[in-house]
Amino acid sequence: MTATVRAADVAAGTELPEQTFPVTRADLVRYAGASGDFNPIHWSERVATEVGLPGVIAHGMLTMALAARAVTAWTGDPAALVEYHVRFGRPVLVPDDGVGAEVTVRGKVGAVGEDGRARVDLTVTSGGDKVLSLARATVQLG
Repeated sequence: MTATVRAADVAAGTELPEQTFPVTRADLVRYAGASGDFNPIHWSERVATEVGLPGVIAHGMLTMALAARAVTAWTGDPAALVEYHVRFGRPVLVPDDGVGAEVTVRGKVGAVGEDGRARVDLTVTSGGDKVLSLARATVQLG
């Protein structure tokens, strides 16, 4: 499968559609089961606050995966993602209120190479705070 976004249709400055993903405590439980990361800071308010966090936080890799999902949704092909880098800036605080948190992903194409690869610069926020820093994806366009 190749990306449905064609290199000929993309230029530096092209913006990806903004995507917002809800993250609930139930999502953290499901992610813990899938990943094997049962660190109590991802489910126990008591433990999270004892170690100095403001509350239960989402797994960093879950946050990273949501941002990657926004990129692959744009390309139309998960295999189009050929390189991906982030730095974790701030944690995503997930309150136990039935609503949880939201992670918002915005992206802009920073460059398109002659090889059909595009660098996508991402801005990932939750609660108004930037949660991933220096987030960049390289995708192979169709």
